[in-house]
Amino acid sequence: MVKQAEEHHQRSWWQVMCLTGVDYFSTLGYQPGIAALAAGVLSPLATLVLVALTLLGALPVYRRVARESPHGGGSLAMFADILPRWTGKLFILVLLGFAATDFVITMTLSAADGAAHIVENPFVPHALHGHATAITLGLLALLAAIFLKGFAEAIRIAIALVGVYLALNLVVAVVGLWKVATATHLVVDWGHAMTAQHGSVFAMIGISLLVFPKLALGLSGFETGVAVMPQIKGGSGDTEERPVRRIAGARKLLTTAALIMSGFLIVTSFITVVLIPEHEFESGGSANGRALAYLAHQYLGNGFGTVYDISTIAILWFAGASAMAGLLNLVPRYLPRYGMAPEWARATRPLVLVFAVIAFGITWYFDADVDAQGGAYATGVLVLITSAAAAVTLSAVRKHQRDKAIGFGVVAAVFVYTTIANVIERPEGVQLASLFIIAIMVVSFVSRARRAFELRAIEVDFDERAAWLIDTIAASGTIRIVTHDLDGVEDRAPDEYRQKEAVQRVESHIPAKDPVLFLEVIVKDASEFSTSLHVGAVEVDCYKILSVEAAAVPNSIAAILLAIRDRTGMNPHVYFEWTEGNPILNLLKFLFVGEGEVAPVTREILRRAVSDPHQRPHVHVDS
Repeated sequence: MVKQAEEHHQRSWWQVMCLTGVDYFSTLGYQPGIAALAAGVLSPLATLVLVALTLLGALPVYRRVARESPHGGGSLAMFADILPRWTGKLFILVLLGFAATDFVITMTLSAADGAAHIVENPFVPHALHGHATAITLGLLALLAAIFLKGFAEAIRIAIALVGVYLALNLVVAVVGLWKVATATHLVVDWGHAMTAQHGSVFAMIGISLLVFPKLALGLSGFETGVAVMPQIKGGSGDTEERPVRRIAGARKLLTTAALIMSGFLIVTSFITVVLIPEHEFESGGSANGRALAYLAHQYLGNGFGTVYDISTIAILWFAGASAMAGLLNLVPRYLPRYGMAPEWARATRPLVLVFAVIAFGITWYFDADVDAQGGAYATGVLVLITSAAAAVTLSAVRKHQRDKAIGFGVVAAVFVYTTIANVIERPEGVQLASLFIIAIMVVSFVSRARRAFELRAIEVDFDERAAWLIDTIAASGTIRIVTHDLDGVEDRAPDEYRQKEAVQRVESHIPAKDPVLFLEVIVKDASEFSTSLHVGAVEVDCYKILSVEAAAVPNSIAAILLAIRDRTGMNPHVYFEWTEGNPILNLLKFLFVGEGEVAPVTREILRRAVSDPHQRPHVHVDS
């Protein structure tokens, strides 16, 4: 049923492109103005640098990410495969902090920019001026309401908004180019200004390269492009492991969006810097954060300009949709699976409400100021792109693809420089991201500690030999299971089992005629939270052993005991030794290593899992 529900919400790649495009394409609302402020008359050259890095760097990186992480995990999923155990989990939590920064600020910044376009329109009642924060909160609440209704509605709205917005921008771009072509003196003046301010061509190129980090917001759509891959409809030949058609659709999505955006960025950066007076880009100027809207009003009249404003406001408001979609894909994919969020975090509607509340808080904190949020937005975008470039570089190295490893390594180095330059220029971005990371870490580990006493078994199954042993011992009238510590299969020795059985029969008063089964849980990766338990059978001399690999010892023992009870209809008896050492340290060892104080923890897990004491397996601990 879940799979059918997912397929019901899937759409063609170009329709899903519109969902990511409300974020990516909406940057046209403010990107030309940012470029003009950062680079001045060199805005078109700096934008060319941005476009070059988009098409030659970010696009190839994310096309590979789409191929290697086709289920929407992005670079986070790639690192989860590359980095081992707790190292990988902690790294993922840090990246999730930056992803949360990127996606949440996408929602708040875009809504705030939409509110700014509302109050700047000449036809808007003066009474709305000064209420940007209230308007922004209203836009965010409306966005949340759309997602509470469902993904299908969000995609339909995105298609309409992107189609209208790109069409209106095309009109403004064509008119702008016509005005430039018919007023050649403006181009001449622009050329003289560049020469007077910067001298040589090499100086212009150098400055354009240096100011590029300030234009990084123009790269914002790539991470959401791969995050929403589960929404892309696949084909009949797709499998869960290799959804070829979905991958092809995602690569088309990324390429098409990058080409469209690159074309618009080049044209709009040129016409805005040539046609708009420099002082209008500055804070308080009519073109600040709305350069194309300025041109729409200036050359096409307030009527068309108002239509353009409405379209811009709508797409900026809905730009948070792709960010919300990304969060709704990433958070359930990692945090509940790691035990670092409650199970309700897998559900869409509760998460929408959580993210909406967070967005309200961020908006209130920044007082809906677009410029104040820009640093945090750019930091989140750049860190995620840098992580993607690093992930594909490592992937190429592991697969011995030397030329690709070098190429991706160069791209990664460029993005590392860009990220560092942005952090130095606007450190508040890292500060906000750090708050997100700390919050995620604290919530994650508190949640993991609270959920530590769950069974944590996705399923329990017995191989043929293990099932036969269980049925055989059940036929004797009582199922007695002795737990045995084992670090690895190479440590099995008959003398250990002989000694362990002898001690338990004496200490726990097990009758000599009653057969026993040994149970061994081998911890392979304690950082995992839930695992499927595939129980096998081993014989060492005359000793019968049930063996399983798992993430935690007591949880797995409890789950296996309940599975044996359900199979045989008998409550098994399980026998432990007391664990030596400090109880607090043993508890921490259980939380992070999956071992520790096994006997009482197993008893507590069984108590929580089975409310009726008469239905619980019997736990015995020797003296």
